[in-house]
Amino acid sequence: FFLRIIRVTDTNPWHQAAALVAQFSSFEASGGASPATAPAAPAPAAPAPAPAALVVTPAAPAATPASGSGDRVFASPLARTMAREKGFDVSQIPPTGPKNRVVAADVAGYTPAAASAAATASATLPEAPTPTLGDGFTDLPVSEASREVAARMTLAKQQIPHYYLTVDIELGSLLATRARLNELLPEEEALTVNDLMVKAAALAMKSVPDVNASWMENFVRVYNRCDINFLVGVGDGLAAPVIKDVGSKGLKTISDEIRFAANGAMEGTLAQDEYKCGTFTMVNLGMYGVKSASPIVTAPQAAVLALGTIEERVLPNDDPESEVIYRLAPVLTATCSFDHRVVDGAVGAQWLPAFKKLVEKPLS
Repeated sequence: FFLRIIRVTDTNPWHQAAALVAQFSSFEASGGASPATAPAAPAPAAPAPAPAALVVTPAAPAATPASGSGDRVFASPLARTMAREKGFDVSQIPPTGPKNRVVAADVAGYTPAAASAAATASATLPEAPTPTLGDGFTDLPVSEASREVAARMTLAKQQIPHYYLTVDIELGSLLATRARLNELLPEEEALTVNDLMVKAAALAMKSVPDVNASWMENFVRVYNRCDINFLVGVGDGLAAPVIKDVGSKGLKTISDEIRFAANGAMEGTLAQDEYKCGTFTMVNLGMYGVKSASPIVTAPQAAVLALGTIEERVLPNDDPESEVIYRLAPVLTATCSFDHRVVDGAVGAQWLPAFKKLVEKPLS
C-alpha cells in the first residue's frame, strides 16, 4: 500500500472527518486509483485546541471481529505487524478504525478470549478457607468437594452389604515378563506392575462377567466392557480417572493412557469426561508400603480391588527334585471388596482366583 499524507487545516473534528472520508472514498487496496482532493472548510472564528488523533467509530458494535467483504480483514500495516509479533489472529480483533478497520490501538488493547476467561475465572474464585486455631486444637475447613465425597462414601458403607476376599499372589513370572517387554521400550515409556495388573483385572472380568455389574434396585446390569477407575493422589485428596474398555486394549496403550490420566489428574488438566464412574475400581497402595486394605465399594459398581506392597516372602519349594524345601519369591496381597447384592460369595470366589492366575501366569 502507498500511504498518502493529507494536510487538514480545519480544526473542527467533524469537518476533518468529512474531509478524510472524502479523500479516501475512491481508495482501492491495489493502490492504482488516486483519491479526489476535497478543499478544506474555512476555519471557524473562535479558536479551538488542536484535536487528538481522530477515530471514526463505525455503526457496527466494537465487539464484532474485523471482517470486510467475504473473508477479507481490513487492518493497517502497523496493526498487522503488532498482531503478528504478539501472536494474535487479526481477524479476531474487534475493529474501531474507519470502515471497520483494525488499527494499532485495537491490537494494543486486545486480550484473547481464552486469557480473558482465565483472568475472569481466577478473579472470581473464592478465597480458600483458613484453619481456625483453638485452645489446643485446630479446626481444618472441609471443601464442598470433600464433603460430597464423604457423604457418598458414608452412604455406600451404610447401604452396600460389603464382604471381602483376600489372596496372596506371586509375581516372579509377571516381573520377568515385564522386564522382557521393557527391553523393547524407551525408559520413559516403560510398563509398570500396575499396568499389567489393570490388564489382568479386565481379563478376569471376561472369565467371570457377573462381577462387572451394577445394582439397579429392580435389576442387575451386567456390562459388556470393563472401564476401570484407578486412584491417584492429588495434593491432600484423591482423584479417580477412568480407563475405558481396558479388555480390548494392549499393554502399551493401557500404560500410555494411565500415565496421561495420572499426570493430568495431578496437574488438573483432565476433562470432566475422564473422571466418569467406570464399572470397576483399583487401588494400588504398594508405593506406601501398605500390605493390604479393604476399600469401600463405589456405587453403582459392584467391586473394588486393593493391591498391597510387593514383598520378598519365604514360600514352600514345590520342586520335587530340589533339596531346598523353601524359596524366596516376590509376593503381594490383593483384597477385593464386593457388593453382596450383585456378587454372591461363590462368584467372588471365582473372580479373585481368576485374577490371581492371570497375574501368576501372564503368558498363559
